[in-house]
Amino acid sequence: MILLIGGTAETGELGSGIVALGFQALALTATDTELDTGQAAGVERRVGRLDRDGLARLIQERGISAVVDASHPYAAQVRANARAAAVESHIPYLTYLRPFQEHDYDQLYRVDSHEAAAELAFTFGVPALLATGSRNITPYARMARRTGQKVIARVLDNPESLEACRMGGLSEEEVITGRGPFTVEQNLLTIGEHSIGVLVTKDSGAAGGVAEKIEAARTAGIPVVMVDRPNHGPGEAFDDIGELLAALKSILDGANGERS
Repeated sequence: MILLIGGTAETGELGSGIVALGFQALALTATDTELDTGQAAGVERRVGRLDRDGLARLIQERGISAVVDASHPYAAQVRANARAAAVESHIPYLTYLRPFQEHDYDQLYRVDSHEAAAELAFTFGVPALLATGSRNITPYARMARRTGQKVIARVLDNPESLEACRMGGLSEEEVITGRGPFTVEQNLLTIGEHSIGVLVTKDSGAAGGVAEKIEAARTAGIPVVMVDRPNHGPGEAFDDIGELLAALKSILDGANGERS
């Protein structure tokens, strides 16, 4: 069985691909977000976060033969725990990272942290739209209070996301919900309805709807503050699902050949 750590848009495709190779997949996700695995009957689902020790126990209990990590590009701790648990269990670890995109926009400002993004976003003196998810809300809420600027966070409509916003310091009136990726038109509608003057996003790739956010900002004539991806440390990362699946098959076929 292959442990597939996911929750991103690509998790379903990876699960289906693992099954197509002739393996069973256990998809571990933090939330119960729907996964499109087509008609793949060999994808089992488990919901809930596990730390490194929890992952190591799961690997042992379920007889996991490899870990495929498709967690969010910004889930640095999740990826570190998964890699460590795989190494500790002496099984292969393969990671998928969404491809980077180039964005040609003269009002795109890249920063290396949410703290830096909050500092920059609120220097424009205009309402800010946080299209960064429900994590790391605190620095933005703090800067909004300090500067007296309006802030709107767009997050998933689930209790966990709404609670994260509340704990981060945002009121109900400062939170809107929806499930992306959003079209250019949908982003423009949000920008117009809330008089947004700066958009904050992460570099989460095509599946995260980043190009549509930037195009909406370009159309509206507003700046974009983008938080760069964290460094995920050593090890090869695949940005093509087909290549990852081929590597997985080669590794496991080789391991099976050694045991026969």
